[in-house]
Amino acid sequence: MFCVPSSEIGAIMNITKGGLVLFSANSNSSCMELSKRIAERLGVEMGKVQVYQEPNRETRVQIQESVRGKDVFIIQTVSKDVNTTIMELLIMVYACKTSCAKSIIGVIPYFPYSKQCKMRKRGSIVSKLLASMMCKAGLTHLITMDLHQKEIQGFFNIPVDNLRASPFLLQYIQEEIPDYRNAVIVAKSPASAKRAQSFAERLRLGIAVIHGEAQDAESDMVDGRHSPPTAKNVAAIHPSLEIPMLIPKEKPPITVVGDVGGRIAIIVDDIIDDVDSFLAAAETLKERGAYKIFVMATHGLLSSDAPRLIEESAIDEVVVTNTIPHEIQKLQCPKIKTVDISMILSEAIRRIHNGESMSYLFRNIGLDD
Repeated sequence: MFCVPSSEIGAIMNITKGGLVLFSANSNSSCMELSKRIAERLGVEMGKVQVYQEPNRETRVQIQESVRGKDVFIIQTVSKDVNTTIMELLIMVYACKTSCAKSIIGVIPYFPYSKQCKMRKRGSIVSKLLASMMCKAGLTHLITMDLHQKEIQGFFNIPVDNLRASPFLLQYIQEEIPDYRNAVIVAKSPASAKRAQSFAERLRLGIAVIHGEAQDAESDMVDGRHSPPTAKNVAAIHPSLEIPMLIPKEKPPITVVGDVGGRIAIIVDDIIDDVDSFLAAAETLKERGAYKIFVMATHGLLSSDAPRLIEESAIDEVVVTNTIPHEIQKLQCPKIKTVDISMILSEAIRRIHNGESMSYLFRNIGLDD
């Protein structure tokens, strides 16, 4: 879908003449597959670097070629050890900065800690902290994909390109689900309704929303409004103030807004990690008459027992992109399928390096997408 015009092929083959260096910051070899795919599409060799853990678990980075005056692209896919992944990235960015690189662009398809982007009681906005650390280390530009909240871009004081995986997932639906015209796009909660609406409008399909499920961790109850300590007694409040009490929420019984009877149900979301909510949604859709259930998500974290639970569930297929390596999970669960997004990442790298417009990669994307 994001093909490079034939007139630009020569530029791609000679891209290294302009001073581009492509690094992978992962010490885990299983996380380097995406980097190799991107390098292959660009027609360049991966930069020479050593990233490893000392016996005391400290991270060490040794860059083994000159980066002076060059555009350095550091590809970092998140492993299960997310904190080590972050340190690998920060140390490599700082190493390139102190080696006089012209620009340092981070290619981080899945931005870690992106769910911690709101104040929760007496917690902190960790994604803001991580953004500040990256900028302080020396990052000059960020390429990422489907941020959990688009507002995370505002945490950075550098340019951020938030690419979309939806064109690849839409293409998968059209090509791999033969009777997709009999499908309905499902939001497993009202919070996912915008994403579901975007898919439904592009595929010219109906939409259904599941409402009344168990409250998840990103509701209004934990957005910081409860952070001030409660008064120990009524006398602590000024007698002239009569602050009205907010009525507590009460979840209604689970309902499905929309018809899924005799249809294929396609649940869409940005992240699939803890699969309990997806399993509950699948059971509800089966009870309402859906005969096939697909789950489409950009980032497949699939933590802990997720592969086993999916294999034993009513879900027929889970489709995720390769922003996060999940080959082990695929061996545990044949229902998990992968869509390759290296094409759009490599094209973004090429355009940034050549100083070309990025708008081509965002065509037909509205403010609500």
